[in-house]
Amino acid sequence: MSGRPLARSVKLPYGKAMRTLCSLCLLCLLLAATAKAEGPRGLVDALWTPAELAGRQEDRARTRGSDAPPERASPRTRLPALPPDEIGNIRRVAPPKGDKPVALTFDLCELATRASGYDAAIIGYLRAHAIPATLFVGGKWLRSHRERGLQLMADPLFELGNHAWTHGNFGIMDVQGMRDQALWTQAYYEDLREELLARARNRGLDAEKLVAPAPRLFRLPYGRCSPEALRLLHSLGLRVIQWDISAESAGDNSLPGLARLTADRVRPGSIVLFHANETPRGSAALLAGIVPILQKRGFRFVKVGELLELGRAQRVQECYSERPGDNLRYDAIFGADGTGRRRP
Repeated sequence: MSGRPLARSVKLPYGKAMRTLCSLCLLCLLLAATAKAEGPRGLVDALWTPAELAGRQEDRARTRGSDAPPERASPRTRLPALPPDEIGNIRRVAPPKGDKPVALTFDLCELATRASGYDAAIIGYLRAHAIPATLFVGGKWLRSHRERGLQLMADPLFELGNHAWTHGNFGIMDVQGMRDQALWTQAYYEDLREELLARARNRGLDAEKLVAPAPRLFRLPYGRCSPEALRLLHSLGLRVIQWDISAESAGDNSLPGLARLTADRVRPGSIVLFHANETPRGSAALLAGIVPILQKRGFRFVKVGELLELGRAQRVQECYSERPGDNLRYDAIFGADGTGRRRP
């Protein structure tokens, strides 16, 4: 066989060869870490072990925590106002005929005067079954459960929305109070995102494109609003997401038969309300009962942001749970000014 050899052996001094080998190993480790961060589970697997993601005793609320504003009360990212025709409250989406998407949503919130927990069973179930979901988080809840908030933010299965600072009642608050409730939560989200990106950089990962700069969806506490509230949230660039199916009851949601009764009400384009802050009871069992029923019926699970791209959003100007006026009772229960503090 004639011609030049296909490859030539190059001899390097021992020290230089070892440095080259170490550099290549380091490069391989960085590439592997980056691939892990961009894989199906994203940053969450790159930054936390399965044991760290599992439920712990400290997930249960022990103290109510402070309802004071965050250190930085104004977000750096200001979203542009929404188009004029988007003022209103989205209850569901009308998808194309034959498509059966449904959005599972979970509220995680705390009142000014109360603490709430973190339902690791719900989040663990969603992760184990690769079910995407939208989580509406309150600012005070994020501060009480900072590490859990970082984990949720890092997980590509989940989309985070704004659920106000202390679950203030947007049906009776003044405009400045509502603005604070919304923007304080946006600002605190940004602080957590900055910490998350810093942790990623310490591992040699670039996570800038993996974590949304700011929430773009808003869920009204108690499902209450006023015309001023809808206009304000519209001006802040936040789409108001209600629900057409309230999955839970005030009692024990693990009771037999409740999952099927709830699943029977779901239709294509539904937005389903759950809670993942250990209130009410039995929500994890209810979720585990509903999911296989809907899957057997041909439904597929999507985040709210994805659902909005699939069809026409059905907006209303009233804010209620199942029928107009059914949530007015909260006005008399939680605070004269809507902050979540009880009346004296």
